[in-house]
Parts: sequence; C-alpha cells; structure tokens
Amino acid sequence: MQFKSVQDFLAYVQTELSANRLVLPTLPDVALKVRELLNKDDVNAQQIAKVIMTDAALSARLIQVTNSPLFRSSTDVTSIQMAVTRLGVKTVGSLVTSIIMQQMFTPKSELLAEYFVSIWKHSVNVSSISRALSAFVPHLNPEEAMLAGLVHQIGKLPILILVEKIPEFKDSPSRLNILLEKAHPSIGKIIMDTWLFPNELKRVPSEYVLFQRDSGPKADYVDLVQVAFLESIINTDHPANRIDRTTVPAFAKLGLEPQVEVLEIGDVAENITLSSSLFN
Repeated sequence: MQFKSVQDFLAYVQTELSANRLVLPTLPDVALKVRELLNKDDVNAQQIAKVIMTDAALSARLIQVTNSPLFRSSTDVTSIQMAVTRLGVKTVGSLVTSIIMQQMFTPKSELLAEYFVSIWKHSVNVSSISRALSAFVPHLNPEEAMLAGLVHQIGKLPILILVEKIPEFKDSPSRLNILLEKAHPSIGKIIMDTWLFPNELKRVPSEYVLFQRDSGPKADYVDLVQVAFLESIINTDHPANRIDRTTVPAFAKLGLEPQVEVLEIGDVAENITLSSSLFN
C-alpha cells in the first residue's frame, strides 16, 4: 500500500472509518456523563458528584488531585461532594476528563509503546504550560486550558493504530513522523466532532498549528495551546521552530513577547511543575 500524499492517507482513514475498521478514541462513560451534565444550565454539585462516585478509582484520584499543592487549602477534602463544592462543577468536570485522558495513551502493542509514551509526555508538558499561561488571560479557565493541552495531539493515536500494519510507515520511522505531524490536525478534528466538548476546545487539535491564525482581539484556548506548544519545542529540531514568532498573533494576545521563554516569567515554572505532577 502506497500513499502519495497526506490527502491520500486521510481519504484512506475515511474509508476505514466508514467500514468500521478504525475505532476513534472515545471518552469512558463516566466522563461522557459528566460532560453531558456540564452542558446543562441547571447542573449542580450533587449531580456531578453522584456520577463521579460510580467510579471508585476516579473518585480516589480526584480527591488526591483536589488535595494536591496545585489546589492548596487549609483543610483536606475527604469526599467527592466536598471536592465538587470546593472547586466548582466546571473545574471538576475538566479535571475528570483530564485524569481519564491518560487511559487513552495506553498502547495496545509493544511496537506503539514508545510513540504513545512520547506523545503523552509531550501533551502533559503542553498542558502544564497552557494552564500556567492561563494566568495571563483571566477570561479563560485554567483547567479547561490544561485539558486543551492534553487533547491537542489526540489525532496522532488513531494514526499510529492504523499504520501499525502498514510496512510503508512501520519500517520507516522518519516517514511515520512526517505523517504524524502533517495528518494529526485533520484526524483530531474528526475525533473532536464526536466528543461532547465546548466548541472553543474542539477547535484546538485542528487549529493550533495555524500559526498566523487570528480569531479576534481576545485570546482563546487555541492561542493558549499554540504558545504553549511553541514554548515546549524550544531547543528541539521540530520544524515549527523555524517559524518567525513575531508573526504569531497568539503571543500578543496573551500579552507576551515572542522571544521570551515563559519559564523565565515569575511563578510560571513552579506552576508548570505542579500541573505536571498531577500526571506522574
């Protein structure tokens, strides 16, 4: 099987999807139910807590996260109801999805393990930077920013699963890496269209690579992830490092100088470390 272009591969993906031979990443039931509740105007803490408590492992992890240094408080949270009341339904909803996201980066084969681990580590880094940078744009929610960072390369997962048995890519890491970089935004859009995410988050996987994108005067989650991504690849050989940052509108919208490394700004480095620790 030979693909002459990324478009050929994307057409192949559509064919595999139509024939039910490719399964896209999906959120577990508990995360879906929480997202459904968040889309309702009259949702309350008790309803969210009741859904979360159906998953014992998730409940324990959420209490642990609520008591972590990232959400410092003088009294420990001992129940899901307390966690939701303290953090609020929207924050808890985002945290639930973020906590569950890690499950999606569990490889089905040894061949894919290295890629899955690498993509997850990168996503956590971008996620942590995104959350830290949200301090510069108070109209954006820090936990939604964190979630946006975690999903920005979700499109790479089905690509890896699909090409595992295609020698053209399996036996050529360089070709596979090129395909992953070029095709994942389009696949990410397909995935996001099936998830119950707010539109401002759905746009992240497909638009964060549009570096001249300017959606208006106020920064959105795409801008946040875009800057976080560019910061995450500093001192690497990623092709996006060749971009002239002064031409990227997202920096100005966050009130940042394009050439300044965010780790050098105030408490940003500490906030990134605290956020990253949630996924260790």
